[in-house]
Amino acid sequence: MENIFIKYSLLILFLPLAAFVIQIFFGKRLPRQGDWVSIGAISTTLVLAITMFVAMIMKDDPDFYQEASFTWLDMGDFEIRLGFLVDNITVIMLLVVALISTCTHVFSTQYLKGDIRYSRYFAYLGLFTFSMNGIVLANNLMSMYMFWELVGVSSYLLIGHWFEKDSAANASKKAFLTNRVGDIGFFIGIMLIYNAIGSFAFSDIFDGVSSGLIAGSTLTLAGIGLFMGAMGKSSQFPLHIWLPDAMEGPTPVSALMHAATMVAAGVYLSVRIFPILTPDALLVVAYVGGFTALFAASIAITQTDIKKVLAYSTVSQLGYMILAVGTGVYTAAFFHLLTHAMFKANLFYGSGSVIHSMHHALHEKHDHETDPQDMHNMGGFKDRMPITYWSMLFSTLAIAGVPLFSGFLSKDAILAGTLSFAQHHPAHFLLPVFGFAAAAMTAFYMFRMMFLTFHGKPKMPDIIDDIHESPKEMTGPLILLGTLSLFIWYTLPYFNPMSTHGWFTDLVVPSDSVVPGNPSAQQIEEGAHHAHHLAMYISIAVAVLGIFLSWFTYIKKGLSAQAWTDRFGFLYDWSFNKYYFDENYDKYIYQPSFRLAERVAWIDWELYDRYFINGFGRLTNWASKVTGKFDFDVIDQFIVDGTGRMAALFGRKLKTIQTGKLQNYVLYVTAGIIILMVIQSF
Repeated sequence: MENIFIKYSLLILFLPLAAFVIQIFFGKRLPRQGDWVSIGAISTTLVLAITMFVAMIMKDDPDFYQEASFTWLDMGDFEIRLGFLVDNITVIMLLVVALISTCTHVFSTQYLKGDIRYSRYFAYLGLFTFSMNGIVLANNLMSMYMFWELVGVSSYLLIGHWFEKDSAANASKKAFLTNRVGDIGFFIGIMLIYNAIGSFAFSDIFDGVSSGLIAGSTLTLAGIGLFMGAMGKSSQFPLHIWLPDAMEGPTPVSALMHAATMVAAGVYLSVRIFPILTPDALLVVAYVGGFTALFAASIAITQTDIKKVLAYSTVSQLGYMILAVGTGVYTAAFFHLLTHAMFKANLFYGSGSVIHSMHHALHEKHDHETDPQDMHNMGGFKDRMPITYWSMLFSTLAIAGVPLFSGFLSKDAILAGTLSFAQHHPAHFLLPVFGFAAAAMTAFYMFRMMFLTFHGKPKMPDIIDDIHESPKEMTGPLILLGTLSLFIWYTLPYFNPMSTHGWFTDLVVPSDSVVPGNPSAQQIEEGAHHAHHLAMYISIAVAVLGIFLSWFTYIKKGLSAQAWTDRFGFLYDWSFNKYYFDENYDKYIYQPSFRLAERVAWIDWELYDRYFINGFGRLTNWASKVTGKFDFDVIDQFIVDGTGRMAALFGRKLKTIQTGKLQNYVLYVTAGIIILMVIQSF
């Protein structure tokens, strides 16, 4: 059985890669452009992942752990080993990735129907899934970094799928380059750890930190460096700017990226490295996550693009997960990653269903100017799209933290851990404030989205008759993920909506930190348990408050959104314009960088090239002419050719004495003897 886990994991890893290769080279020549190849490969990984998950449940071993490795590079004293790690966290994550990826493939068959690059799109989906599975299975930082960069490349390709649009091309470049900033920190952290411990493997790193091979400020810097990678991938402040722009990619891609792959990679990395994070590093993690949760939620409140609302919602929810890691309850972070994957993917599929229907209706009216993603153009869709409505409602209740839905369980665990942390460290009271305030905002803006989209009178009555439910390939994933947004699947076998126990919490057991001085997993769990009821009551209260205010404003019309906008105009403008981060980044970072690059280019071209490189060339040319003239006129003419001429001259002179007469030779010999005798006499 244990070997099956490794074998199945390798199949799950390489099947999407095989689909990518087939699609990229032969996809256009296959029936239906080969989408069935990708769907078949991904569906097989889902079956394998479910098999592994069931085996994990039946095994019921919180300490389950399997590892396999091989030597990738051996240079004597320098060796790099790569390998795979399969434990309960790995199995759960593989199932999440396989499930959401399968739903995305099926959903895309209708959403991308007739697309000019249909086969290439499915090829890139396979590469994306392969890359994410590689991150999940890595047992060392080097493997993880390799697949980390592959995820970045895959996201670039998918976000820029419609690269003929400048907005999509720019968004793909923005995502790629912003992530490079975080990845630089990630690489520095990896090198700091390797320099101290001499290994990239997680097990060796944990042992090295435990034995003190790396400690203090160096370990803190290494941990923050690794976390910078998570900041980039999980779009944490101030590297949050790329994710909302990534909505330029196809909506199924947004669901895949936001729910189970790219952005989840940062949280997954944070969970894996949690045991080596020092208290100072954890504080940085906590404040970055907490502030991001509140900051992104405050932007989502005013957005009118349905996908932008969900994008900032994702940033905010990822902030929750990072906040949980920073306050020590990383199991709650991973639990929220799991539940969030279901309800957030479903919300994106739902938005895609709405946009698909809007696009069709506008096309029927030959209206190419109206934005099909603007919620101010919607309204009254509830009866026209009942499956989409009810599935999105379930997921909205889940993300709002309403009891009986999955988000209530995981968000409550995060808020309990954060509240417990603040109770033990009163100076950090802002952390639970961030969490509960973001929870209230989440409930408000998510129901605002639902009310503006599905309730009230149609904003465009002329197209309402053309609004219809999406095909079964799109509604199937909606029904499945909407159902998985219910609490029952995560509390089995307890069936208690208020329970903090279930298969997840029984099998994913907190690990003790290996950093001396950090609280133990038992202490963290006990603290969160004691704060659980208070956190639950507050979280329910803020969720109810947020939902009520949204209903009172957009359904009851007891409050005027426009009046509040006018009263707090500057706050609305800040929120709607994302606090002008893009503009300020452009003004204070991008443009100065461009100007600096222009100055450096001028120095390089005008000074270095013109006067140094070109001057050195001119000097060399002059020297070559001088040496050439010296070589030709002096060496060749006077020495080489002169020697030849002298030899010829002597030859001509000497040949006159070669008469062939014996008398002359006797005379020459006698004259020579006389000359020698005269010389010798001196």
